[in-house]
Amino acid sequence: MKMRMVLAMTLMVVLLVPRVARAQGADDAAQNAEQARAVLNAMVKAMGGDAWLNIRNVMQKGHVAAFFHGQPNLGTTDLWQYHQWPDHDRTDVTKHRDVVEFYVGREGWEVTYRGKKAIPADLLDEVLRRRDHSIETAVKAWMKDPKTILIYEGKRMAARHMADQVTLISAENESITIQTDEQTHLPLSRSFKWRDPEYKDKNTDTEEYAGYQIIQGFPTPLSITRSKNGEMVRQYYIDKVEYNQELPADFWDVDATARRIKK
Repeated sequence: MKMRMVLAMTLMVVLLVPRVARAQGADDAAQNAEQARAVLNAMVKAMGGDAWLNIRNVMQKGHVAAFFHGQPNLGTTDLWQYHQWPDHDRTDVTKHRDVVEFYVGREGWEVTYRGKKAIPADLLDEVLRRRDHSIETAVKAWMKDPKTILIYEGKRMAARHMADQVTLISAENESITIQTDEQTHLPLSRSFKWRDPEYKDKNTDTEEYAGYQIIQGFPTPLSITRSKNGEMVRQYYIDKVEYNQELPADFWDVDATARRIKK
């Protein structure tokens, strides 16, 4: 009888231990996710809270320098970049603003004095990929999806600042990693990985944000550096930013812009 009792108790322990371990693991994961969410919520608050979440549009005027193998190409290009959540982007290029790129929905168009033409598929994919993995998308879309996994990855050094690092993993198994300044909670970088459809190798796209200034109440980075696989490919210097502009009714109309430039 005693032997049976011992065996029964042993069996109960054997069955119980994995359950306890799973419960402990689930508790740890839940606490980690809450910590990650707290970091992201602090970031949103630092950027302006509800006012930032409800920005209608933003215009950034500046100039961009391109890099090849980490070395700058000669000269810079003047840009006026406009963004309207969730899927309207427009870039006016050159001092005369006579070349305009539209990314509206999942379509891309380039407008010149010759009219409009579709943006090449590889360039369109690149722009949409960055939009789909932006900090704004992470906060306004991914964080609201209950299927998104949030992971707090601890402290890291980023651009000589101590940073909190959080990774979001979507239901489609895509990820966005965000580093925020430990003191100010403002974003220092955003990165994501993607697989090249032709060569099948994985690439890392990173943006770093610096030179924050308060503009219309919003902390705004005036320097944005983009890297691919750790190699700098573009640096954007911003001279002027305006939020919540009253844009013309046909501002996002590709054909109307083509007619204006053609005159």
